[in-house]
Amino acid sequence: MNWDWLRFEALGVDRLYDALALRCRVFILEQGPYLDPDGVDRRCWHLLGRDAAGALQAYLRVVDPGVKYAEPSIGRVITAPEVRGSGSGRALMIEGVARCVDAWPGRGIRISAQAHLERWYGEFGFVRVGNEYLEDSIPHLEMLRQP
Repeated sequence: MNWDWLRFEALGVDRLYDALALRCRVFILEQGPYLDPDGVDRRCWHLLGRDAAGALQAYLRVVDPGVKYAEPSIGRVITAPEVRGSGSGRALMIEGVARCVDAWPGRGIRISAQAHLERWYGEFGFVRVGNEYLEDSIPHLEMLRQP
């Protein structure tokens, strides 16, 4: 996987289009309607993983500290349906956590995780904090990875 780690303004129209198209495929078509462009993207780092042919296969964003939580926050974690089960999601999270640790040394990382993925996120050091809640009609958990 080839990684791009960019601020919103550096994405350019092609990378932004690819990211929004993949997010739409997964979050809107697979998981149900909600407003994906939430006004937060402009205050994020964006991690895009492309295959050797240049197709976007994995994506996440990292919201700056102080925007959603006191800590940086990983979100919009997705892989293209055709690469699920290949380890691409694992590679994406490893890369995303490493980028956060580099950008904000000594800071925790907070996520709002879909509840059924609690164990998976736990493999990257995230621990549940608080009770389950609904976000976009899907059960979620707040999880924290300590520095």
